[in-house]
Amino acid sequence: MTLFQGLRVLDLSRVLAGPYCTALLADLGADVVKVEPPAGDDARHLGPFRDGESVYFAQLNRGKRSIVLDLKDPDGHALLLRLAEQADVLVENYRPGVAARLGIDHATLAAANPRLVYASISGFGQSGPMREYPAYDLIVQAMSGLMAGTGSPDGPPTRVGESIGDLIAGLFASWAVSAALFDRDRTGRGRHIDVSMLDSLVSLQVTAMSLLTATGSLPGRVGNRHPVSTPFDTYGTADGLLAVAVASDAVFARFARLVGRPELPADPRFRDDGARTRNRAEVRRITEEWSRDLTTAQALKLARAEGVPAAQIQDLAEAIESEQIQHRGLVGEFDHPVLGPTPYLRQPAHFGAADPGPVDAAPRAPAVTAPSPHLGAHTDEVVAEWLTAGATGA
Repeated sequence: MTLFQGLRVLDLSRVLAGPYCTALLADLGADVVKVEPPAGDDARHLGPFRDGESVYFAQLNRGKRSIVLDLKDPDGHALLLRLAEQADVLVENYRPGVAARLGIDHATLAAANPRLVYASISGFGQSGPMREYPAYDLIVQAMSGLMAGTGSPDGPPTRVGESIGDLIAGLFASWAVSAALFDRDRTGRGRHIDVSMLDSLVSLQVTAMSLLTATGSLPGRVGNRHPVSTPFDTYGTADGLLAVAVASDAVFARFARLVGRPELPADPRFRDDGARTRNRAEVRRITEEWSRDLTTAQALKLARAEGVPAAQIQDLAEAIESEQIQHRGLVGEFDHPVLGPTPYLRQPAHFGAADPGPVDAAPRAPAVTAPSPHLGAHTDEVVAEWLTAGATGA
């Protein structure tokens, strides 16, 4: 993918949020130069490992080039400043205040390169009373309200089963970089982007916020069900669970036919979403009276035939092997010198051809993706390319 071909990105970030942001940019053709300290990104030393290599690091840093600079050394610092003059984008996830102490903050670099888009990703943002506090995904999930609303009603708050705070912050940062680059084309000037993991997680909770606004209360932990719509939950089958999502009266009518109770929509207890949610225990009883005698596969086939949204529960291994995900080409692969052929999860956006034409129903062709770089493998190469007289980015 070449949408960002010619875009020069200095990646000073480490571990997850920043590297995820720059991986998305690299996927679209940006020249992402990962600036690492002599010991390398901490993620190089995080498992899981295979043949002594971090698979975690390799997948997150695909398609990038690595240079080693000691920013506390005058020569290393001076070289970073020169590279920043040629960069279009810089991404960092230092704790607020660290970049200024290193002399590589936005004000310093933008003075020499006013077109620079400078993205700062942190736990709590560049301002506010908690700006300098350390943050990890568990911490921001706990503080955001997301954990309080996740889990079973009779159980404790539960962390979402992925480092969603880091990943969403990285995703918002990549979106913000794209917006700032669009603005730069009109104004000629870059921006300082400030993305907080905590802000990012709070901003996702649109359903809970609508309930808080409308009723003054939050849904709390509701397990797998939806706080507003019913039936919208997982229901027992003869061999497991079936997820069913009914979010309108029209779909509920189809659901009623599915479970052999076509009269239900006329019952005042089930006339609309609010009534069905108030009577959700009875809805569950009716649903499982139907589903308990069927295997998940049988129930799913019947639901789809009736036009009722339903799904089996898949783990990641099952999901990526499914016909739909295979068709969409979401799993890419690069050839790593140590790990060999290494799968990774590609960014999910599809960019159609610039020229109008028929929609291509075939799977996306596999992209040729460079592997993650050895530490410092491209230092001389990047310096030669970027600092050639008159060199410019996008």
